[in-house]
Amino acid sequence: MSARGRCAKVLPSELNKVCPERGDDPATHPRKMSDFEVVPNLQQSSSSVSRSRRKAHFPSGSNEKENLISWIPENIRKKECTYFVESSQTSDSGRIVCECGYLREQHLDDAAKPPIFLGKEWDPSRHIQEMPTDAFGDIRFTGLGQKTGKYVRVSSDTPPRVIYHLMTQHWGLDAPNLLISVTGGAKNFVMKPRLKNIFRQGLVKVAQTTGAWIITGGSHAGVMKQVGEAVRDFILSCSHKEGDIVTIGIATWGTVYNRESLVCPMGGFPAEYVLDEENQGSLSCLDSNHSHFILVDDGTHGRYGVEIPLRTRLEKFISEQTKVKGGVAIKIPIVCVVLEGGPGTLDTIYNAITNGTPCVIVEGSGRVADVIAQVANLPVAKITIALIQKKLSVLFHDTYELFTESKLVEWTKKIQDIVRSRQLLTIFREGKYGQQDVDVAILQALFKASRNQDHFGRENWDHQLKLAVAWNRVDIARSEIFTDDHDWKPSDLHPVMAAALISNKPEFVKLFLEQGVRLKDFVTWDTLVYLYDNLAPSCLFHSKLQKVLLEEREHTAGSKMPRLQMHHVSQVLRELLGCSTQPLYPKPKHTERPRLSIPVPHIKLNVQGSSLRSLYKRSAGRVTFTMDPIRDLLIWAVVQNRRELAEIIWAQSQDCMAAALACSKILKELAKEEEDTDTTDDMLALAEEYEHKAIGVFTDCYRKDEERAQKLLTRVSEAWGKTTCLQLALEAKNMNFVSHGGVQAFLTKVWWGKLSVDNGLWRVITCMLFFPLLYTNLITFSREKRLQPMGCLARLRAFFTAPIVIFLMNILSYFTFLLLFAYVLMVDFQPMPSWREYLIYFWLFSLVCEETRQLLYDPDGLGVVKMASLYIKDFWNKLDICAILVFIAGLTCRLIPSTLYPGRIILSLAFIIFCLRLMHIFTVSKTLGPKIIIVKRMMKDVFFFLFLLAVWVVSFGVAKQAILIHNEERVEWLFRGVVYHSYLTIFGQIPSYIDGVNFNIDQCSPNGTDPYKPKCPETNADNKKPIFPEWLTVILLCLYLLFTNILLLNLLIAMFNYTFQQVQEHTDQIWKFQRHDLIEEYHGRPPAPPPLILLNHLQLVVWRGVLRRPASHHKLKEKLEKNEEAALLSWEMYLKENYLQHQQCQEKQNTEQMIRDIAQRVDVLAELLDLDRVKRTGVVEQRLGSLEDQVHQSAQALRWMMQALRGNGFSPGEDVPPVGSSKALDTKEIDLEGKPEESQPPYHVLARNLLYPGSHTLRFPVPDEKVPWEVDFPLYNPPAFSADHKDMAVQDPFSLSLESLLKINYNTMDGLIDRQSFHGLYAVQDGLPLNPMGRTGLRGRGRLHCFGPNHALHPVVTRWRRNLDGSIIRKSLKKMLEVLVAQYPLSDVWALPGGSLEPGETLPLKLKWILRREFWPQFQNLLKQGTEVHRGYLDDPRNTDNAWVETVAISVHFDTQNDVEMKRLNSFLQGCDPELCIRWQVLDKRIPLHTNHKELLHKVSTLLGAYY
Repeated sequence: MSARGRCAKVLPSELNKVCPERGDDPATHPRKMSDFEVVPNLQQSSSSVSRSRRKAHFPSGSNEKENLISWIPENIRKKECTYFVESSQTSDSGRIVCECGYLREQHLDDAAKPPIFLGKEWDPSRHIQEMPTDAFGDIRFTGLGQKTGKYVRVSSDTPPRVIYHLMTQHWGLDAPNLLISVTGGAKNFVMKPRLKNIFRQGLVKVAQTTGAWIITGGSHAGVMKQVGEAVRDFILSCSHKEGDIVTIGIATWGTVYNRESLVCPMGGFPAEYVLDEENQGSLSCLDSNHSHFILVDDGTHGRYGVEIPLRTRLEKFISEQTKVKGGVAIKIPIVCVVLEGGPGTLDTIYNAITNGTPCVIVEGSGRVADVIAQVANLPVAKITIALIQKKLSVLFHDTYELFTESKLVEWTKKIQDIVRSRQLLTIFREGKYGQQDVDVAILQALFKASRNQDHFGRENWDHQLKLAVAWNRVDIARSEIFTDDHDWKPSDLHPVMAAALISNKPEFVKLFLEQGVRLKDFVTWDTLVYLYDNLAPSCLFHSKLQKVLLEEREHTAGSKMPRLQMHHVSQVLRELLGCSTQPLYPKPKHTERPRLSIPVPHIKLNVQGSSLRSLYKRSAGRVTFTMDPIRDLLIWAVVQNRRELAEIIWAQSQDCMAAALACSKILKELAKEEEDTDTTDDMLALAEEYEHKAIGVFTDCYRKDEERAQKLLTRVSEAWGKTTCLQLALEAKNMNFVSHGGVQAFLTKVWWGKLSVDNGLWRVITCMLFFPLLYTNLITFSREKRLQPMGCLARLRAFFTAPIVIFLMNILSYFTFLLLFAYVLMVDFQPMPSWREYLIYFWLFSLVCEETRQLLYDPDGLGVVKMASLYIKDFWNKLDICAILVFIAGLTCRLIPSTLYPGRIILSLAFIIFCLRLMHIFTVSKTLGPKIIIVKRMMKDVFFFLFLLAVWVVSFGVAKQAILIHNEERVEWLFRGVVYHSYLTIFGQIPSYIDGVNFNIDQCSPNGTDPYKPKCPETNADNKKPIFPEWLTVILLCLYLLFTNILLLNLLIAMFNYTFQQVQEHTDQIWKFQRHDLIEEYHGRPPAPPPLILLNHLQLVVWRGVLRRPASHHKLKEKLEKNEEAALLSWEMYLKENYLQHQQCQEKQNTEQMIRDIAQRVDVLAELLDLDRVKRTGVVEQRLGSLEDQVHQSAQALRWMMQALRGNGFSPGEDVPPVGSSKALDTKEIDLEGKPEESQPPYHVLARNLLYPGSHTLRFPVPDEKVPWEVDFPLYNPPAFSADHKDMAVQDPFSLSLESLLKINYNTMDGLIDRQSFHGLYAVQDGLPLNPMGRTGLRGRGRLHCFGPNHALHPVVTRWRRNLDGSIIRKSLKKMLEVLVAQYPLSDVWALPGGSLEPGETLPLKLKWILRREFWPQFQNLLKQGTEVHRGYLDDPRNTDNAWVETVAISVHFDTQNDVEMKRLNSFLQGCDPELCIRWQVLDKRIPLHTNHKELLHKVSTLLGAYY
């Protein structure tokens, strides 16, 4: 296979081109060693890519490609054979190949030269060298669409960190939340259609929901093809980009067919790859459905399995990385998923289990997967060589002849070790309860492995919860984490609660609230700062905050951006809520304030450089809680437009109506500034939803109690900036809320003041004109309706201070003012003002004083500037100012004799404006009020219409003027001709001279000298007849009238009609909304009408200016007492719960929802029926197995009876039937679904681990049944290993020569070495002692010092675990212990403080490291006083056939808290070696110690009756 062809060198300017076609034979272009440079392994290129993550693939620009092209050759290598040695084998075409598998032509030019120093034998370590890789870039599969992937050719010795850096930094992949390593059969195999679909859907679901990477072999066959097709089906069914799944294929470069198309030294962008299965032969094609390929090169051709070591190292490296997502920092978990498979798959499973990687075996996929699945539930003792042989004969029927006896032994041993680690093994069975989906099985496998992992305290529960949050799988969290096995404290969930909030996982927030998290305890001042620090950069609120911080930095002239504080947030919120609200978070008086944290141990959380664990670390005394934490979280969620989160939090709120209206206001303001239209629509929809929530709650409240509901409208909410619900609704322009019947009833009540709303308007007017009628029963008051009598003055005051009466009196006053003003203008306008005119001036002065009072009236303390801006925003105030200013201008001109007439003209214009002000009166009318809104909106339509009209008027006017009249120089007549006459033409006043028929020269000025006549058109000098083209002017006139009269005017009518209909649809809402402004104005207005209102103004000046009395409170704001407010809010919250329940009921009763529910139930029912069919089949199989078992037992009993009878002299007859078939005598099988009984293994287990610790030596596999020396094992041929301990003064020889071994005296004291066993005499064979516990698979003494027993001492130092008050902590009614453990240098595990005893020593050397020398004798005394819990053999991984560890374990227990010896021990521990780690640790079965040490702890806990 010609796979080493190189494309021609590509110049930098050609980087964007596809790699040239390879038309030349590779043999004609041999390569030289000098073509390559050897570069250090990992260098940071000067043009390295930016740290910013890029999704999917690079853009088409050249910068990214150049970065990749410069980085990869410097850091990624390939392997080349540099020495051609002819092999005995030939290629597929019969040609001579090298030992590496390549042809001579495919080698470097120097490789074929006679060797000088290379030697005659081909040695991969010497003859294969690394060189810069020549295959990388984008890969596109020809004929299979435009989808491109990434690929790279790497050396088999490439460090995993380099590949991980390539994937995350240059390929733009996000670090995974989970690593799924799929392994199994490399050849195509058949799966059941249902199982195939379940596997595909489950694998893709878990990858898509958790953000996982799937790693396979990358070829288009076997399990890799299954994974690729699963990804393909998902991509075809998902149109979202978020549906992309990272599928990484790690294949052997030398086995890839058509790999020459991938070779391009400057990168293929893209490289075209042809998937050709028909001609691939013994090689394999890459799978087109994988997104990334890592092609591992060891310099050979056609050898499979080269990628396995690098894949293992890469997976291990990735699993050691920490991924930060959503505020949770987790080590990336890894899981192995197995389908089918052969011998290589078994090795992969065994290595994964040995390394602690959980495995999911898919039963029913065939071969190895089925072998393990069928024996997984058996006790290990039942898994024998005969059983495995039987399974292999059935499942490997085609290749069973290849299994030798030694291979069967090896398989049995590996399967036993795999099944022994049940916590890492999960069998996915189709139809098994709780495992309908593969994704659930995968995640459950990870949780099961984490739950059974050794740990200190509660670390594994935290780890599981962090995994669930990172994967966003709340279903797994509910079923696997929040169970009865562990009690969660609410404070333990605070960090993950913050992480769930930041990463927008509402289901987890709801779950944590259900588990008891109280938002009042969770939300603190610094928590809020932390949450706002981690706003999404794309959020509009984030940019507004950054703008505020930038302005503060410019204001303070500092170079560093100020740190975000809550007063910055308050500043932005006040812009959104309106300045009528007070700041929600006041600026602190001190610049620095103590940071908060709540202690949450054993959880590391991190977001954007800020550590949540450091946030939750201080004493509770330094925690600063906010006024309303639910409000704070609600605002935080709403400003980010997070609908689900905000809904969950709002459901927890107490001041819910104000919260909903405030959210509506915030969202509407943000929507005005949001640039993205989709986000704007979402914000407006959410704002409307919150308005409906407020309406729903208020409706329920109003139905229950009208008075209390109206109190909710005017109650001053301290939490929302001392504003009211009504004010928030008005600020947000929530017309639906304001037009609610309850709100309108309240406004009507305010409008009538202390008068009863049942009074007719005619009665009020009558009493206003003749007030003595007040003392009759013509007018009723609200107090009198409540049977509370009123005095005469009280009735008079109540009547004339009612807003409706003030309004009517002001109308009467205003009409009087206009009548007097009109009379003066038309009848009594003298050079010297008359008394009537002076009265008008006085009247106007009172109006000016009232407008000034309105401008300066500031009950909320907003400031003059803000009040002025609010005053100017009102249209009617603008009209008032305009009228007053025009009147003052006219008055000024009127008082000057020379400008008397212009003054009268200006005053006439002022009168017009004053008359227009009358329209404000009509807003109180339900009929005329909306019409005023229509007029205002139509004025906007006219304004825009005039732009269109002006185009036609000016164009026609200029053309007409230029055609008819020559050089008109008078500006006023130019304006008349161009604009005025053209405008009048629209209404039918057509100029008489435009067509020449009605032309009269007397009506114009020939030379344009007459100022009162227009200039004459172009005429004949002789007869003075017009000479302009009449036909053209007539055509222009017709076209002009056509477009203006017919088109534009009808367009204006249509616009008016649309505006009218639009407003008319909402007439009621608009009138009710604008009615509030009028009511509020007259509610706060002085009762006397102008000009008598000056008396009220004088009273106000005396009251406020002279007497310094505070202003009276606004009645539309009511400050309640704390008790009353608390009761009111509790009542509101209760009704809010009723409203939410009612909404849920309505949703369930909704027709569409009911249809969806029924469809879902039908799907579930169909699934259950399908599963029931599968289970029924399984039950039949189980019954058949049970029947076979019973038949087997009966046959055995009959055989025993026959043997007994034969022994007593009864000879069998000729026709004795056979007892049981040969098959029935085979080893029985038990219920595969049953749980095997866990019991102590009868033989040593750790001493038979295949890989001997601290070496590369592999033990001979010894199954359980072959462990005893008494059992015949002819195949047993263990390797020998004895380490040379140069640092030890006393050790046995490491050679197994008989001469050196005969010098050793066994079963006695051999000098200082005690070779006596606690188990009595042991056998010695060929000068070597035999392990009394049986075979281990290794001869020699291994890493132990002596042949025979190696004695050790393990003190187990314990004390009771106590509370702060000194009481002993109990669990499951048993006392809990704490044990002293140590972690020695260069060790990753914890152990008991003890170890091997040196010859002649009484204390282990490791124990001496821990204790000071002066404490050694006292500790020996403690050991003498202690209780021996174990004396004998210790199952140790270092044990061999000829050397083993025997130990004495002594329990040293301190029963009292004030034990003097314990205090002395603690004091001496503090002064030990600083490289040692020592701690008192809670004793339970999950404590992370050596397995044999945990057995000793179990014995101690049993001795003391403690919890374990």
